[in-house]
Amino acid sequence: MIPVWKNIPFLRIIIPLSTGILTGWYFSLHWQVPLIASIIALPFFLYLQFSGERSRYYNSWLDGFSFNIIFISFGIALTWLQQKPHQPNWAGHFYKEGDVVQLRLLEPLSEREKTYKALSEISVVYHLQKARKVTGRAMIYFRKDSIAPALQYGDAILVRSNLQEIKNAGNPGSFDYKRYALFNGITHQLFVKSDEYRKLPVQQTSLFNEKIYGFRTYILKTIRKYVKGDMESSIAEALLIGYRDDLDRDLVQAYSNTGVVHIIAVSGMHLGLIYGLLMFLLKGLNRNKRLKVIKAILIITLLWLFSLLTGASASVLRAVLMFTCIAGGDLLGKKGNIYNSMALSAVVLLFFNPFLLWDVGFQLSYAAVLSIVLFMKPIYNWFAIQNKLLDGLWKLNALTLSAQILTLPLCMYHFHQAPTLFLITNLIAVPLSSLVLYALILLMVVSPIAVLANATGWLITKMLWLMNQFILWVDHFRFAVVDGIQHAPIQTILLYAIIAAAGIWLIEKNKTAFRWLLGFVVCFFALQAFYRYQTIQQKKLIVYNLSQHTAIDFMLGDQYYFAGDAVLLQDGFLRNFHLKPSRIAHRTYEQPNINPTTNKTWTVNNKTILHINQSYRYDSTIQINADVVIISQNPKLYLNQLQKTINCKLLVFDSSNPQWKLKYWKADCQKLGINYFCTSEQGAFVMNL
Repeated sequence: MIPVWKNIPFLRIIIPLSTGILTGWYFSLHWQVPLIASIIALPFFLYLQFSGERSRYYNSWLDGFSFNIIFISFGIALTWLQQKPHQPNWAGHFYKEGDVVQLRLLEPLSEREKTYKALSEISVVYHLQKARKVTGRAMIYFRKDSIAPALQYGDAILVRSNLQEIKNAGNPGSFDYKRYALFNGITHQLFVKSDEYRKLPVQQTSLFNEKIYGFRTYILKTIRKYVKGDMESSIAEALLIGYRDDLDRDLVQAYSNTGVVHIIAVSGMHLGLIYGLLMFLLKGLNRNKRLKVIKAILIITLLWLFSLLTGASASVLRAVLMFTCIAGGDLLGKKGNIYNSMALSAVVLLFFNPFLLWDVGFQLSYAAVLSIVLFMKPIYNWFAIQNKLLDGLWKLNALTLSAQILTLPLCMYHFHQAPTLFLITNLIAVPLSSLVLYALILLMVVSPIAVLANATGWLITKMLWLMNQFILWVDHFRFAVVDGIQHAPIQTILLYAIIAAAGIWLIEKNKTAFRWLLGFVVCFFALQAFYRYQTIQQKKLIVYNLSQHTAIDFMLGDQYYFAGDAVLLQDGFLRNFHLKPSRIAHRTYEQPNINPTTNKTWTVNNKTILHINQSYRYDSTIQINADVVIISQNPKLYLNQLQKTINCKLLVFDSSNPQWKLKYWKADCQKLGINYFCTSEQGAFVMNL
């Protein structure tokens, strides 16, 4: 039997490379460690490559071992060197609070609700009137009081606002934004007012990027002009070029709940549709070899330009690399191995950015393609349908169902939900969105002709309205999504083991695979029972770090008791982004009990928690013993008097209190010897009760 890596040689690289990247990140290994390891392994590997076949046969284990060590070491070194804080000229090594920094805008400004946002490059730090050239990237936010639209891509500005390192909110189960930003090369952020920056007379731009941004701006203006309706135009922007700043949060959640969020995230499906369109439009160039070369070059060039236009996300880059391999193979008259093409594209992407391994789009993209390749044909062969229309509908359903098999465990792990009506929604939304995509491309072509542009825009608006209304209607069903799923990483691995064993058993009729399947299922549910036992035993107090708001959860078994601002029960985004991840992580699924926002005392498991969110009335005749006192909403409070009436072990200041007041309170705590915890600086406060 021929080993797998003989037919899929890049699989032999991707496995040790990924192992090295994971090892380098989680163990924080310095680049010198893999250098030493590779120096030791490289001579053995080179010796065996130039030795006779007999020696290579008897020492094949050494050949494989040294090869894997080299690529594991390469992955570790990549992980270390790609991290901005490990670079000698990183801005964080030299910047001190109060220093002036020079930045260059790397993209046009995008408008948000309260700010204008742009990615910028930190080029110079001015410390004690001395300039130091540095490297690094920062996300800069201009408040709406500034004339931010006057700034453009490539503009250089001087800023005297504090350069802040990006930090997480520190709430349990919350999204690790600091790591996400670091993986994208961003380590700092600035919040700038109109009087805190000055535009310099120099501008540094790239002609290519300038054209790309200019074309993106033209596309956005064209869509907003001819596609009517905020929801419709925002979906059109996301579908064509991946512009998501205008998307309605509730609408995006509806697309996610119904299993069609991939439609509004430019991915391999969009590249496939454009590749098919280009193949159709350029089929006349198949007449001779020279024209075939021109055709392949045109297709590859246009696909890469489209990927850069959409922001070059991991899923898009994966798709364009694979289509490049396909187009190149067609030109050479060779049919490539799909698994090898996938492994090759992954290796190339990880060479340029090893942190894509953590990118959810990267994971879902490869999982979807692999799932389709493995399961599409067996599922399609379930039924033999003679009618061409019905057969086409079944093929679309088979495609959708097969794509879900390997992506579902990742969705449950990352997004804690599983759509149940994805077959129905994809059956309508995928063909409709494909038509919309082609119509949007047509709109760009006919945009100089007002009559044709208006007619095309009207058609796009109607199709998008129909698609949005259908998605929102399906989302109204409570059973449209199974929410609140919490799986540990080991459970996700077990789910993939279950899928693999079930697939081998059903497709190959392998009895041994069935026994493995039963074993994996038993392990999965045993872990589920163990986590359930831990949930029932838990008793925790959580004071969240939520700017300008008070949010307190008591996790008591599988229920939670909420105390805080009533707006958090109404604002879906704040609740879903800040509170829901913690409740899912603690496996509490019950609805919250609404508590009035007044001073209140709780006693749980012989521990007393006092919440002060109004001006406190001091009564020297009453002595209160409290394990924790939570102070929120900026009450009128004097800690020296509070200490006389409340015997408190710990004060917790939440993020609803203003920073200027916190400075006074912290100084008083240090003077009076009172222990304190500040959520705005230290993240959420979590205590076992």
